[in-house]
Amino acid sequence: MDFEITRAVRKVETIAVGPSIRDLPRLRRLYGRGRWRKRKGLATVRLPDGFVGEAEVHWYEAAGIGKRELKIKRLLT
Repeated sequence: MDFEITRAVRKVETIAVGPSIRDLPRLRRLYGRGRWRKRKGLATVRLPDGFVGEAEVHWYEAAGIGKRELKIKRLLT
């Protein structure tokens, strides 16, 4: 993750659950079994060059495992 989330993620939505996730076998192999969800939300982020702005972020999440592989899908400001 080459950015920092400076405020809590807002407007969180679930995009896919379980077998609907294309990367499910890889997630289970790397992080373990769980009820995996692909989620998205809005967050204020700080990039390595110092830019601070709103972005749509996506990540995978499972109970007991937590958030994994956060990435910025698009900058909004």
